[in-house]
Amino acid sequence: MQIPFLQRFQALTGPVVNKIVSVGSGPEMAAAEQLLQRVLSGLPELVGASVVDLASGQPLASYTTAREFNVSKVAGFNAEVIRQHQQAMQILQVPADEQLEDILITLHTQLHLLRLLPDGQRFLYVVVDCRDTNLGIARSVMRTCDL
Repeated sequence: MQIPFLQRFQALTGPVVNKIVSVGSGPEMAAAEQLLQRVLSGLPELVGASVVDLASGQPLASYTTAREFNVSKVAGFNAEVIRQHQQAMQILQVPADEQLEDILITLHTQLHLLRLLPDGQRFLYVVVDCRDTNLGIARSVMRTCDL
């Protein structure tokens, strides 16, 4: 039997994931964790973040404050968004000195930002609540982050 009040109550009392989780180990994972720590220091109210390998779509490290928000599930789809946008830029013959910086997905209450990292092999995925932060702050914090 589903009782909405009890479901909301369980959601409030259930465990919230709020630590950085890495997949594997090594210098690449440590760098991804450090990057997420910098994002967290600039955006402490963020909903979720992940450093994702563009080729595989696999997160190297991720962080979320919402139990229902699974950053790992959406990472592969976001990698495909970036790859498709890069292909579109090639078809449009965008000059080589013009590079993809970020992609913004706007929802009613959330901003989802995808920022290609300087190496071009990874991207930073950040989700913020529109009520807690604004686009300018989120972009500014993401620009300061580098692997």
